[in-house]
Amino acid sequence: MCGTMLVFVIFAITVVTVLIGAVIYFYPGSKHVTTIPGLDPSDPKDGNIPDIGKAGSMHEFLMNLHEDYGPIASFWWGTKLAVSIASPELFREHQTIFDKPPYLFALFQPLFGANSIQYANGADGRNRRNLYDKAFSHDAVRYYMGTFNELVAELVTKMKTLPKDEHIPLQQYSTALVLKGIARTSFGDYFKDDKVSLAFRKNYDICWHEMEHSLAHGLPEEGTDRDKAFKKARAQMLSTIDAIIKQRRDNPPPPERQLFIDVLLENNFPETQIKDDAITYVIGGFHTSGNMLAWTLYFIATHQDIQKKLHKEIESVLGDEDVDPSHITQLVYLRQVLDESLRASILGPWAARCDDTDTKLGGHVIPKGTPVIHALGVTLQDEKQWPHPAKFDPERFSPENRKKRDKFAFQPFGFSGKRICPGYRFAYAEIAVFLAVLCRAFKFNIVEGQVVEPVYGFVTSPKEEVWVTKEKR
Repeated sequence: MCGTMLVFVIFAITVVTVLIGAVIYFYPGSKHVTTIPGLDPSDPKDGNIPDIGKAGSMHEFLMNLHEDYGPIASFWWGTKLAVSIASPELFREHQTIFDKPPYLFALFQPLFGANSIQYANGADGRNRRNLYDKAFSHDAVRYYMGTFNELVAELVTKMKTLPKDEHIPLQQYSTALVLKGIARTSFGDYFKDDKVSLAFRKNYDICWHEMEHSLAHGLPEEGTDRDKAFKKARAQMLSTIDAIIKQRRDNPPPPERQLFIDVLLENNFPETQIKDDAITYVIGGFHTSGNMLAWTLYFIATHQDIQKKLHKEIESVLGDEDVDPSHITQLVYLRQVLDESLRASILGPWAARCDDTDTKLGGHVIPKGTPVIHALGVTLQDEKQWPHPAKFDPERFSPENRKKRDKFAFQPFGFSGKRICPGYRFAYAEIAVFLAVLCRAFKFNIVEGQVVEPVYGFVTSPKEEVWVTKEKR
């Protein structure tokens, strides 16, 4: 009897101890507020943000995090818990979530503006996306093809005048061409003047450099030289947008010729929202696509066998014709090259969503309001999905190989909550035209002796300018 009682007492004490331990483990004041494995905060105020800085970038931090803790892992963004996911299966579970966690992107608010769609959630965010997306629909992109051909033809003519061995700054040429593409097709003829494009690009470079610098070093203090330079450059970009708005209001186009700026204007949004969304879309459009074109040209310049195969397809499909919508579906290998460039460059390293209710993900409860980061770049380098991930191999995207792979393994433009990058169709069409015409006109060669290193910011770009030479076909 006494032995039985002793066993019961020991059992009761054990149960109570376990329950107390569980309460301590899951109590919000504890470092362990989730069943998801991950990091404790390394700083009581900044959480693991200093660790992100030490890793070099958010992408590199996430690579380390998932290597240590698996496909779902937690860390601390300041005093807030954050979760990161990095597998096709977890992406599929999270595909319906629309809202973004604004404070994760707050760093860019001085550039995009507080009224930017970047920070719009719920009904407001969905309404804006529904309105704006028609400016980048399949039919709209077909209409822009003529402008794409015109712009790249101008560049080809200019490049033909350059000496054969002249070193060409790849990133500079790529981003300038893409800026003209997004500006002309979204804002109209105001950007036909090269002086306007160059001035806008110069001011953008100042602003974006400050944003990237702030990721590691924080925003500039009020009144410092950095702060003044940033505010002056942004004000000049907004001045350009003011001039465009006036021009479009004074000369409204017919409905069938409406561009993105006209969609903003016809809905009578507040003036600050029009400006903030205009600057958000133009920067998002040309910064991402400009680097996409630069990386693609870099990869084919360093893989001459791939460039040769690409040129053969382009000649076969296009001949001497301009690129029209019917050609795009025929340029199968070109699309493979673009997709492998997106994967290999890790162009968009991460995205993020949050929900206003408690949800389940990977068998764990995600408390409402918790940011969930989509570690897109980690998945694009996962050896289980991509054997020898460092190798540039467009055959990964052959029709046969696509069928063998989970579609959520390749989501370079995001995927969740119908909030995929609004310009993804635009980007594919624009870069397909530019790449086809440039590759038909020239053979590109990398300048020897360069070490091309990626910088994994909000968008991945080369650390330094990439130099190539070209030969006329």
